[in-house]
Amino acid sequence: MENTLTTEFCLRMGRAWATLSRRLDSSLGSHHGISFADYQLLLHLQRAPGGRLRRVDLAEKLGLTASGVTRSLLPLEKIGLVDRQSDPRDARVGYAIITAAGSELVTNATTVVDNISRAALGAPSRAQLEATSNLLAQLAGT
Repeated sequence: MENTLTTEFCLRMGRAWATLSRRLDSSLGSHHGISFADYQLLLHLQRAPGGRLRRVDLAEKLGLTASGVTRSLLPLEKIGLVDRQSDPRDARVGYAIITAAGSELVTNATTVVDNISRAALGAPSRAQLEATSNLLAQLAGT
């Protein structure tokens, strides 16, 4: 049975993601001691107002469950890259906040991510990047 064009696209995207994430994990691990998943989490926190997000909002941005984001935060908390913060008005609400060390690390790690991304993508046109980025955003529901 022949795959449809959309199925083929999804298969290639999965393979491309596996290859890219392996390269990013390897480079970030050897240069900064973090995974690409850690980098994404830290980058979302760094970009957030005040360097903090509610855990549920962070989970949404990362496509994780609330318990998944908690598991991801624990090792980063232990090494001082993020902290927990509670909401004084609502004890049920917990925030993740990036520390100065976490912010410095993600800033430095961005150079590695940029270099790997450029090497992986070559030199596509701006229009190609925008069209593919929009398609990926549609797939991610954002």
